[in-house]
Amino acid sequence: MFKPTIGPIVGHATTNEVRIFMRGEQQDKKRVFAGVRARKAGTEKWSNSVFALLNPANDMSGVLVLQDLEADCEYEYQAGWLSPMNPVHTIDTVIEFPLQWPRQLYRFRTRTAKASQPRGFVVGSCRYLRITAGVASLPQLGDRIFGSINRLVENSHLPVSAVIMTGDQVYVDDLNVIAPDREAKDILKKYRTAFSQPNIQRLMSNTSTYMMLDDHEIEDNWPANATAADEDLYRNAMAAYELYQASHSPVYACNEKGQIDRDTLKHYWYQFGDSDIAWFVTDSRTRRNLSKDDRRILDIEQEQALLRWLIHSPARVKFVMTSVMFYPDRKFNGDDAWKAFPEQRLRLLETIRTHRIKNVVFVSGDVHGSLTSRLSHSEDADFEVHTIVSSPLHNSKLLPYAKASTFILDQPLVRTAAGDYRHELTSAVVSQDNFAHVVVEADQILVNYHDRDGKKLQSISMKLC
Repeated sequence: MFKPTIGPIVGHATTNEVRIFMRGEQQDKKRVFAGVRARKAGTEKWSNSVFALLNPANDMSGVLVLQDLEADCEYEYQAGWLSPMNPVHTIDTVIEFPLQWPRQLYRFRTRTAKASQPRGFVVGSCRYLRITAGVASLPQLGDRIFGSINRLVENSHLPVSAVIMTGDQVYVDDLNVIAPDREAKDILKKYRTAFSQPNIQRLMSNTSTYMMLDDHEIEDNWPANATAADEDLYRNAMAAYELYQASHSPVYACNEKGQIDRDTLKHYWYQFGDSDIAWFVTDSRTRRNLSKDDRRILDIEQEQALLRWLIHSPARVKFVMTSVMFYPDRKFNGDDAWKAFPEQRLRLLETIRTHRIKNVVFVSGDVHGSLTSRLSHSEDADFEVHTIVSSPLHNSKLLPYAKASTFILDQPLVRTAAGDYRHELTSAVVSQDNFAHVVVEADQILVNYHDRDGKKLQSISMKLC
């Protein structure tokens, strides 16, 4: 067997199941299979191997599902691909092969079922990696920060449950107007280059990673400037996103054989959880309605699903992921974020307030600056919502970092007849490459911002109710 050409990537994990993404290599007309096997750390007996048939339509990639695992348990695994000489082989017959697995061992950890157990997460967004004709320019710059994240994950006394990437993992439009990638082969090559850099590859192969869509996976400020000529770009960009980012997330169901069913994709928003900590990952790009009569950043179906989740989920802490900032608003260029959709934002806030929903935190990136802030209500002392913004993992020299002066902070976020929604920064604004280490404890959320070399910049505490 050969090592994966891309991956492995540990994706969605539950108490008893983990999804593993990997890519092989096309071999003329021969069949190509990907395989994975796992065992509890410290033991010698391997589980039954799981295989998937790879094909060119999916860029020779696939997702394998390890099932019947134990909760809150560390596993090690091996992954690789092979191409049998005999063209009649199937998944069922490959299982019987005496295989020579690649020697490298990777690790993952299943979710816990225990409530109120401290959990750690790494949050980041906007990883700019200049790629031209499939070749990365100074890739060590765009990959540097992931080395620091690896060191934190490996040395943290509290296991990191997941890495949360809140958008712009890949800049399809890195040359934008000059020479944007539009063809499927070019976009796929960009993904392969971005995800094969050594530090990010090491991180994703050993830590469960969740990803979400933002504009640069398609085109800057999508869909505000979209034209009819962008139809091919959108189709190709979303096909690549589905393969490399969505495929190992919960958006796809598993069939009765434990395989990803690619026919089940209905939307790009999804949910996942870790015991009493829940996450709702929104899609604020492909479901926008920019018409004047019913402006929406989330479509009706998604908004209703989010409201039901907020009201009925029993989770102690509820993180809402949105690629663009929920608040505070920017003074300029705010039309791409929630500022431009005030009615829908107010509906969410009023739902949280009137239903007395506690411990809601909005998590986002996008603005190339990091901060935390608190939202309160002038007439309702029980209302409180927080936001965590983490961006960028690596900035382009052509783009400025956000500063405190970037945001509107001297007036209420919303004025209503029932009172004003008021916000305040609870941190300094980080204006450099950074990531956030978010630790959920019994009585607080700790947000630790680190620079690209891993140095802690500041620590913020958010009290839990």
